[in-house]
Amino acid sequence: MEQGLVQLYTGDGKGKTTAAVGLAMRAIGKNLQVLMVQFLKGRHYGELETAGRLSDRFKIIQSGLDEFVKRGEPSPEDLRLAHQGLDIAREAIMSGDYDMVILDEINVAVDLGVLTALEVLPLIDGRPPGVELVLTGRGAPREFLERADLITEMKKVRHYYDKGVQMREGIEY
Repeated sequence: MEQGLVQLYTGDGKGKTTAAVGLAMRAIGKNLQVLMVQFLKGRHYGELETAGRLSDRFKIIQSGLDEFVKRGEPSPEDLRLAHQGLDIAREAIMSGDYDMVILDEINVAVDLGVLTALEVLPLIDGRPPGVELVLTGRGAPREFLERADLITEMKKVRHYYDKGVQMREGIEY
């Protein structure tokens, strides 16, 4: 890819990670190499199975626990895993091995105080020109919004969670 851009998916609606996985599917269909680093996620989500079955061109690495992080009170393990994920992302972006790097839930990681925008900005600003960078998660920081080439805000109009429907296997995870 000659020119990689920065895509940002945010908002309180459903579909941010799903949009990023859709981009990954399109990219691997054109023989591009894709890495997704999932911040704050440790549950075995369906996309992990799909990535492994579909192609050796799509790799997902989780860098989080299977529990929610309390805003402003991350555990030492939350912090360690988030910084480990950031190191993995940095190495992948600079390696030349990947055409697209997805930082799934990176916006939330910053919003919850697990990472800072200042720690993430060098990945955005210093990426090689041929790397497409995708940032997902609600609560995108202003610094990310200012740098993004594309911003899509998922707006919740109605969500079945509000009626008490719990997460469903194959749909939410």
